[in-house]
Amino acid sequence: MENYEETCADFTIDVPEYFNFGYDVVDAWAKKDRNRLAMIWIDQHGEEKKFTFRDMANLSNQAANILLKYDICKGDRVLILLPRVPEWWIFVTALIKLGAVYCPCPTLLTPKDLKYRVNAGKFKMVITNLEHSWKIDEICKECPTLKYRFLADGEQEGWASFPYELMYPAPVLHHTVSLPVKKKTRATDPMLIYFTSGTTGEPKMVLHDQAHPLGHIVTAKYWQDLTKHDVHFTFSDTGWAKCGWGKIFGQWICGAAVFVHDIHGKFSATELLPLMEKYEVTTFCAPPTVYRMLILADLKKYDLRELRHCTSAGEPLNPEVIRIWQEGTGLTIREGYGQSETVCAIATFPCLEPKLGSMGRPSPGWHVEIHDEEGHPLGAYEEGRIAISLDPRPVGLIVEYLDNPEANAESFQNGFYYTGDRAYFDDDGYYWFVGRTDDVIKSSGYRIGPFEVESALMEHPAVKECAVVGSPDLIRGMIVKAFVILNEGFESSDVLVKELQRHVKKTTAPYKYPRAIEFVDDLPKTISGKIKRKELKMLEMERYENNHNHNHDQDD
Repeated sequence: MENYEETCADFTIDVPEYFNFGYDVVDAWAKKDRNRLAMIWIDQHGEEKKFTFRDMANLSNQAANILLKYDICKGDRVLILLPRVPEWWIFVTALIKLGAVYCPCPTLLTPKDLKYRVNAGKFKMVITNLEHSWKIDEICKECPTLKYRFLADGEQEGWASFPYELMYPAPVLHHTVSLPVKKKTRATDPMLIYFTSGTTGEPKMVLHDQAHPLGHIVTAKYWQDLTKHDVHFTFSDTGWAKCGWGKIFGQWICGAAVFVHDIHGKFSATELLPLMEKYEVTTFCAPPTVYRMLILADLKKYDLRELRHCTSAGEPLNPEVIRIWQEGTGLTIREGYGQSETVCAIATFPCLEPKLGSMGRPSPGWHVEIHDEEGHPLGAYEEGRIAISLDPRPVGLIVEYLDNPEANAESFQNGFYYTGDRAYFDDDGYYWFVGRTDDVIKSSGYRIGPFEVESALMEHPAVKECAVVGSPDLIRGMIVKAFVILNEGFESSDVLVKELQRHVKKTTAPYKYPRAIEFVDDLPKTISGKIKRKELKMLEMERYENNHNHNHDQDD
C-alpha cells in the first residue's frame, strides 16, 4: 500500500462461491513451491522443527483421514485445547478441509470453563494433550454432545490417539483428502467459533465463515506489511483470536513463514529477544503488555537488523512505550484495532505517518463511522460509538453471535455493526480509542476514557500497573478512581498519591486526574489478561452503598 486513499478507493477482496483455506492456500502453496517454508517452531528447551507448506499439506491430510475415521464430518464442532505445538496447525488445517467447525481455547481454562464451552457450543470432539486431558475427563460425563476425546501427543484409556493412528493409518483416503466438488466448502459455510473473553457474564460465541481467512489479507499484507520473503512472529497463545490474526491465515495467504515459540508459563525479554535475533525475524506483532516487558531490556544489545516492521494490537499502546522501542530499535510500533469479531479494522498502515497514541485509519474495505447513542454520525473530535458499515459487509466480519439473539440485536443495528468501543477521529481521519462503552466515566459533565488516565499514570516510575474506573460520588456523580500496583522500591503514602495526581494533571487534561488512588497488590483480570474494570466498578459501588447506608443509619 503506497497510497492510502487510492488503495481504499479501489480495494476489493474477491470471495469465490467455494473457498477453503486448507485446499486453496496450504495445498496451493504446497503445489506451487514444494520447499516453501511455512513454520519455524522452537520450544523453551531449544528443540527446533521446520515445516514446509508441503509438510503441512500432507500432515493435515493424514489428520483429516483420522478424523473421518472418528466420524468428524462437515458441520461437526471440535474444540481444540492445545498449546503452541505444531499439531495445533495440523488439526486446524485438517478440520477446515473437512468443513468441520473448530474452536480454539486457551490451555489456561479450568474444567468449569471448558464444561460451559463444550455444552454451549455442542461440541462433538475435544482435541488436547496429556497435560490437559484431566480437565476433560473431569467434565465429560456432564457433556452429552461430547462423543470423542482425542489426544495429540500420547495414549490414554478412553481417548483416541494421534501418534497411535499415525502408526496404523486408516485405509480410506490414505494418500490425500480429495473430496468431490459438491462436498467442498462454500465461502459462507461455518468454519470457526471464538468465545469472547468478556468482562461480564458468560462468554459469547463468535461465528466466522470459511471466507474469514481472506479478510486477514488486510491484517497481514497491508498492516503487517508481509511478503512471501518474511519470517513473521506474532506473540500470542493459540487459544485467542490474535493467533488467527498473526500465526496462520493472512501470513500463509501471503506465503510468509510463521515463527512459533512454544512458551509454557512466564517468559522473559531475555528469552524472546535472542530468538528474534537468531531466527532473523523480519516482522513482529505483540500486545502492549509484551512490549512493556521488552523495553525493560537493553534493546541495543541484540542484533535485530533483520527486523523491519513492528505492530501491536489487543489494547491501546502507551506513547511512552512506542518512544522507548523506537529509541532501542529504530522502528515505530504501528497500532491496529479489531476484535475477535473482526480482522484488522483500523490501523496505522506503513504508508501513513504515525500519530503516537492513535489507532490509525480504517482498513481498506472497512467503512468506519463514529455514531451517537441514536445511531447518527458524528463529526471530528466528537466522541461516540465505533460503527462498521454493513454496506458492503466487510470480509472477515463476524457472521453472528451463536444462540444469542440479544447480543445480535444489540450489535447489529441500522445497517451497522457496533463494536462496543468508543473513539473519535481527528481532522486527518485518524481514530483515537477512548474505551469500552461501559468503561467510560462521566464526571462533572465530562466523559473520561480510562485509557488516557492509565496511560498517564504508567509514565510515572512508581507505577507498575494500574486500572481506572468511575467511583460514585455525591457531588460529581462519578469521580475518577485509580487502582495502582507499585514498582519495587516505592511505598504507598499520601505524598505519593499527591505526586501521582500532579503527574496526571500535567500529562493529560487536568479534569481527568484521579481524585482517588488506591494501592493494591494485584488487579482482577480475564484469562486473556485484560483488566476486569467491571469488577472494580462493582466494588466501588458496594463500598459507596455501604458507606451511604451507614451514614443514613447514624442520621436516624
